[in-house]
Amino acid sequence: MLNRRDNDLSIFYGQEDKLHEACGVFGIYGDENTEVARITYFGLYALQHRGQESCGIAVSKDGEITGHKGMGLVSEVFTEKILDRLDGTIAIGHTRYSTTGGSSIENCQPLIVKYKEGRLAIAHNGNLTNASKIRLDFENRGAIFQTSTDSEIIANLISRFGLECKSIEEVLVRTTEIIEGSYALVIMSRNKLVGIRDPWGLRPLCIGKLGNSYVLTSESCALDTIGGEYIRDVEPGEIVIIENNSLRSFSVRNNKPHRLCIFEHIYFARPDSFIEGASIYQARLEAGRLLAIEHPADADLVVGVPDSGITAAIGFARESKIPYGEALIKNRYVGRTFIQPNQEMREQSVNIKLNALRTEIKGKRIVLIDDSIVRGTTTLKIVQMLKDAGAKEVHVRISSPPVKHPCYFGIDIASSEDLIAANNSTEEIRKIIGADSLGFLSVESLLKSPVGAPENSFCTACLTGDYPIKVWPEI
Repeated sequence: MLNRRDNDLSIFYGQEDKLHEACGVFGIYGDENTEVARITYFGLYALQHRGQESCGIAVSKDGEITGHKGMGLVSEVFTEKILDRLDGTIAIGHTRYSTTGGSSIENCQPLIVKYKEGRLAIAHNGNLTNASKIRLDFENRGAIFQTSTDSEIIANLISRFGLECKSIEEVLVRTTEIIEGSYALVIMSRNKLVGIRDPWGLRPLCIGKLGNSYVLTSESCALDTIGGEYIRDVEPGEIVIIENNSLRSFSVRNNKPHRLCIFEHIYFARPDSFIEGASIYQARLEAGRLLAIEHPADADLVVGVPDSGITAAIGFARESKIPYGEALIKNRYVGRTFIQPNQEMREQSVNIKLNALRTEIKGKRIVLIDDSIVRGTTTLKIVQMLKDAGAKEVHVRISSPPVKHPCYFGIDIASSEDLIAANNSTEEIRKIIGADSLGFLSVESLLKSPVGAPENSFCTACLTGDYPIKVWPEI
C-alpha cells in the first residue's frame, strides 16, 4: 500500500483527502459477431471512478491472447485504431488505482502470462494480505517478478499449480486455498472467462448478460452503460466459469463471515449501482437522513461537497426540512494532469477543483455534508472557502463514522498517522477544520443505511478496528 505523497496529483482530478479503492474489473464472453473490445471499453468508462491511474484491455481470438494497456484514463489510452486491432471473442479490462505496486506501465493490468495450457490474462481488484509471504517463497525458489503487483503473485500460483493439476477448476481451487485478503478476479484463458470473489466478499463482482453474452463487472452501472441486464452478484467464495456461452460455478471456502467493504456504499461505488440487492443511491440518501436525526443543525442551507457528498446532503435536507442548495461549483474539466504543481499551486488546489457560489452563501448558516474526513486538509479549505464567500456559520456533517484505523484490504490507508480522527477527538477536529460544529454518523446508523443488504455483512475495520482477516505480518 502506498503512502500519500505531498506532491500527489490526485486532488486535480477529484480525489484529494479521500479513501482510494484499488480498481475496477470487467469481462465479456461473446462470439465472432460481438465487438468485445469496444464493449469492454465502454464498461471501463463506467468504472472509471474506481481508478484513473491506468487501464487496459486483453482479448482472446482463436486461442491467442493479446492486449493493450497504458497510463491514463480510458479515453487517453484507447483510440479507434487500437480498438480495431483488439479483435476477439472474449475480453477482459481493468482500470487501476494503485494500492500495492508502484505507479508504472509495468504494473498496468490486465496482466498477460504464460502457463502450461498457453496464456492467461488476469485483472484484479483488491489487496492480498499474505502477498509478501508468497512472494518471498517464490523468490527463494528462484522466481523473478516483473511487477510489484499482487496480480503477478496470483499468476505465479496459477502457473505452478498448472503443472500439477488436471483441470483449470483444480488450479483455481488450489490458488484460492493459498491467497488471503480481498480480491475480485476476472481471468481469461484461450476459451474461458472466469470470475472469482474472495470468501469474505470484501470486493464486489456481479454477473450480467448482453444478448447471449455473459458479462462480469465490479459494478452493475457498467451493465447499464453497455445496455446489459443484471443477473446476480458473484457470491463470496464463488468461482464462476463461462465457456461456450454457458455458465457454471462452485464455491470454495464459503464458511467465512460475509464482509463487503462498507466504503463501497459510503464512497467507492457509483450512485446508480446496486451491490448485493442494495441501491448505492438509497444507502447514501438514508445515511444523510439518519445523520440529520443524530446531528441536527440550526441552519439556512444544506450543501453537499461535489460529487460524493451530494446524495447524503439531499437526505439530510429532506429530513431536517432545511433547503438544499448548490453552493459549491465543481470544475468538470480538471481531468488528469502530468504537470507537477509547486507548493503555491498545491495550496490553491481546492480552488482549482471547487468554487463557492457567493450569492447562495452570503449571510447564511450552512450545513456542509461530505462522505468522510481522512486527513482533514480539504475539509479545512472548503470551510474556509465558504466563510470567505460570506457564510455566517459552517456546520460540518459527515455521513460516515470517523476513520481511525489502517486498511489492509485495498484502501490506501497505510498508517493511522495519516488519519486526523485517529489522533484527535471530534472537538479537536472541529477546531482544526474551523467549523462551527461537527458531527459524524454513528456506526450503528451507517450499517442500517444500505437498505436490503444482508444483515451484519460489512467490513468496518477502518472505522472500528475489527479486522475480519489476519494480515502478514500479523496486525
